[in-house]
Amino acid sequence: MARCGCAGGACNCTVEAGTNVVVSGSGSAANPYVISSDVPCADVRACLSAGPGINLDQGTGQISADLSGQAGNNIVIGADGGLLVPTAGGQVLTGCGLSGNGSGASPVKANTQAWPYACNVDTFGGVVACDSQGRLRSEPRGKVSFTSYSESRDYNDIAVPAAQNTVLDNFAVTITNPDTCRPAVVYTEREVDVYLVLPAGAGAGTGHGSDEMYYTRNTGTSTIVGAHSQSTKFVPESFTLGPGATAPISLNATAGRGSGGAYYYQIIFILRALIISL
Repeated sequence: MARCGCAGGACNCTVEAGTNVVVSGSGSAANPYVISSDVPCADVRACLSAGPGINLDQGTGQISADLSGQAGNNIVIGADGGLLVPTAGGQVLTGCGLSGNGSGASPVKANTQAWPYACNVDTFGGVVACDSQGRLRSEPRGKVSFTSYSESRDYNDIAVPAAQNTVLDNFAVTITNPDTCRPAVVYTEREVDVYLVLPAGAGAGTGHGSDEMYYTRNTGTSTIVGAHSQSTKFVPESFTLGPGATAPISLNATAGRGSGGAYYYQIIFILRALIISL
């Protein structure tokens, strides 16, 4: 060290140790200066801070993983001190509708079957949905309901009209689809009962709408009182009601070809409805 006047194995330079620094040796070739530093842990900790996923104990200086306590978190510290996410393999018990034990080779899944129908499952397959309580639900069950409406009306001995299929009276009801999920197909059966009085030689015909379904003539010599014509018709033309919807249905009682003083005094209307939603 020429600038310090070092010669002959001696050195006139002075080296002072600062904070946390240790200086040893005389500076000679045989005994050079050795400078070492020892920084206490307490001084280093002040420079460290815990970030996301890290715990730092400033008192002990221990750094560890910060495991979330949020529900559903499965990560733990393993027996070897490392982070471990346990697999569910062999630990899952499945019940009806599920299979598998949660392992990689046997994941938990729905226990399905092959589609056994000729139609396409993508087009005709049903729906399984989750309700507000987290329970699986299938599609709504189909419904078939039967409803009957009837009314009896009395009249003051009204002559049967001569013109065929003349409307005598009308009966109207409102049909309601009880299924609030699905549309329904409605089929109706309609019945009209007319009570007649037919003097000797009198005749009369009765029916529904434009269809005369009953005709009789008294060929005897005395009056027929309480002649009962009962005509029933199943209407094959169906119509569709939307979910929970209503629709009116009407039924006409008709008569005609009245002769010889024939008259009617009572009509009974009966309307039966078959409502199907599948």
